Amino acid sequence: MGVYVVAQIRIHDREAYARYETGFMEIFAQYGGEMLAVDEAPVTLEGQWDHTRTVIIRFNSSADARAWYDSDAYQDLAQHRWEGSTADIAIVAGLPADPV
Repeated sequence: MGVYVVAQIRIHDREAYARYETGFMEIFAQYGGEMLAVDEAPVTLEGQWDHTRTVIIRFNSSADARAWYDSDAYQDLAQHRWEGSTADIAIVAGLPADPV
């Protein structure tokens, strides 16, 4: 069963956020994550969606997700994201696979 990291991001400084984007994939790839969605214009079905970017990524386990997020390399890079945006980020447990 995998886990998903869901991030709703409000970008207020594109230049600072671009520095974050530049180094993201190199670090992310080291932890076995899979990028599932990056969208700056999702279709809102209910409520308000005041975020400028929504990201969904998948890891094999919560431990893998935390190893990526808590790594020194990611935390150093995240300084640029924090400078250029605010975010709500959560780890969401996936459903178990159906037995065959």
